[in-house]
Amino acid sequence: MSFFKRIFSSEKKETLDKGLEKSKSSFLSKLTKAVAGKSKVDDEVLDNLEEVLVSSDVGVDTTLKIIDRIEARVAKDKYLGTDELNKILREEIAGLLSETNSGEETEYTIPTDKKPYVLMVVGVNGVGKTTTIGKLAYQFNRQGLKVVLGAADTFRAAAIDQLQVWADRVDVPLVKQSMGSDPASVAFDTLKSGVAQDADVIIIDTAGRLHNKVNLMKELTKVKKVMQKVIDDAPHDVLLVLDGSTGQNAFEQAKQFTAATEVTSLAVTKLDGTAKGGVVIGISDQFKIPVKYIGVGEGIEDLQVFNKYEFVDSFFSK
Repeated sequence: MSFFKRIFSSEKKETLDKGLEKSKSSFLSKLTKAVAGKSKVDDEVLDNLEEVLVSSDVGVDTTLKIIDRIEARVAKDKYLGTDELNKILREEIAGLLSETNSGEETEYTIPTDKKPYVLMVVGVNGVGKTTTIGKLAYQFNRQGLKVVLGAADTFRAAAIDQLQVWADRVDVPLVKQSMGSDPASVAFDTLKSGVAQDADVIIIDTAGRLHNKVNLMKELTKVKKVMQKVIDDAPHDVLLVLDGSTGQNAFEQAKQFTAATEVTSLAVTKLDGTAKGGVVIGISDQFKIPVKYIGVGEGIEDLQVFNKYEFVDSFFSK
């Protein structure tokens, strides 16, 4: 199929392949067992395949869509050998994901009609939120864009300190106040500072608490309203960071956050240390919110723009 043509550089593709190695080898070993002793794709193979996809954290709803597509293909082609199953999976999942308008990017980009472009980052503690912000700042900075960071997660001193380490590392300014300060006040100061410095991109970190949705919603709504006193359509993007290694729990966090506040894009991190990479396929299909970035390693270059075709190709290639 025409879905698969080289999009990424060989270096980026190699990083993606390496980052998905655990997920891929786990999936392929399950798939091998599922088709053992079978030469053609029949009902039993499809039942086994359904189990493999669900256990690989693709998610039940997305798995059923994939099985439906493969059943249709079997009906049309009459005979499909199990040796072709891997190739068919790649093609049908890419086809399914091509129905969403996300995952088409190949490079870090921001809209040219918004200056400064304001990105608010949300997510529970421990998902890699601060690291994602640091790596995004690095990518935008190396493109020659002026970046300003705001430490509006004021509930943990460690969050402010960690963001300062990243700001120093990638050589961008950080606006911060003391621990316990009003997050909205920090966001206001950051936008003011960003405008004064003629920044291209402003990235705001926020507190990662989800134990009380009502409080979270109130807090994020307040932060947004205060931002809009400086830039009337801010934030331009609300990025939810999810830990891919938690598998189905990442789905739950996405549901909780999207119920609490408007989320406009997703980043899925920590895919290199887990066999649960299939969660990206499910999230990309199920949520009408684009997956923009994936974390496939600890290096500063290992936060990648999510391209669904390259992802599927890496996940299912032998």
